[in-house]
Amino acid sequence: MPSRRVTVTIEDGLHARPVAELVRLAEEHSAGATVSARGAIADLRSVLAVMDLALRHGDEVVIDVPDSPGAEVLIERLARIVAPGQT
Repeated sequence: MPSRRVTVTIEDGLHARPVAELVRLAEEHSAGATVSARGAIADLRSVLAVMDLALRHGDEVVIDVPDSPGAEVLIERLARIVAPGQT
C-alpha cells in the first residue's frame, strides 16, 4: 500500500476548502484513501471524518492509498494539498 508521511504546512491547518479538495480527489479514485494523525484514522472520502481530525499546521499525517492503478499519482496529489510546496 503506497503511503506518504507529510507535515501540514497550511498556516490555518486543514480547514473546509483543502478538506473538500482532498475528498474530491479521493472520491475520484475507486480504491479510496485514508489519512491518519495522532492515532486517529479518517476515510478521505468523508468530509466530516477528515474535519474531525482537526489537523493543524505542523501536524504530521500519513496518507495511505490501496495498491491500484494511479495510486502513486493520487498520493502525490493528496500530499500537495496537505503540504503545498513541500512535496
